[in-house]
Amino acid sequence: MSSQTQIKALVTTEWIAEHAKDSGLRVVEVDVDPTNYEKGHIDGAVGWNWKKDLQDQLARDIAPKEALEQLLGKSGITPDTTIVVYGDNNNWFAAWFLWNLKYYGHKDARLMNGGRKKWIDEDRPLPKEPVTPPVGSFTAGEPNEKLRVYYDEVRASLPKVKAGSLKLVDVRGPKEFSGEVTAPPEYPTEHAQRGGHIPGAANIPWAQAVNDNGTFKSREELEKLYTGKGVTPNFPVITYCRIGERSSHTWFVLRHLLGYPNVRN
Repeated sequence: MSSQTQIKALVTTEWIAEHAKDSGLRVVEVDVDPTNYEKGHIDGAVGWNWKKDLQDQLARDIAPKEALEQLLGKSGITPDTTIVVYGDNNNWFAAWFLWNLKYYGHKDARLMNGGRKKWIDEDRPLPKEPVTPPVGSFTAGEPNEKLRVYYDEVRASLPKVKAGSLKLVDVRGPKEFSGEVTAPPEYPTEHAQRGGHIPGAANIPWAQAVNDNGTFKSREELEKLYTGKGVTPNFPVITYCRIGERSSHTWFVLRHLLGYPNVRN
């Protein structure tokens, strides 16, 4: 991938191996399986539990602004810190956390291309000692609602979807999309409340955007994947899944790798 947008959004495992402990940079691991961090992680990386650290513990929502500020501050992160996120399952929850960072206005947040899988496949070091950086001070911005969309607006926008002037992308698997199952096969206990999909949505499973080694596919392959289903940059796009983590991965692809100007999660 060669565009400036892509260069800013992604870093390689090679780059992280050289810079992970640089001043002004913090590597963060966010996994589907939070126990992975203690099994071994990138030297200098902090590890966060997406259920305990990155969710509102009372409401079904992302972490409130104040909670995120405390979490980042105690990890030595300031508003000027470059944050590089990586994780398991092709950066599934890592992309979700990056979307959180952008929602709260953090300027420099990136993904490590290939995630935990590529780092391990390359036989790179995985120390087990937890990282405890000096405490810093983090102030989040106000939520950027241009990156997020809510139920009422989606429902009111269905005529636009039908007319083709708004694109909905359901990034779940085909059987979830059809309603045959209400949970992803790898997580059979995490059911949606109802089967099926929003009328007019295109089904483009999130994992189709990555190669077998966990890295993102080429720009040409990605463009073909989405434009082939009518998801083009000249129309607004809304991505969705069940709780927003898989759709964050597709949001990242469309917004930061392909440069679509109007993509909301």
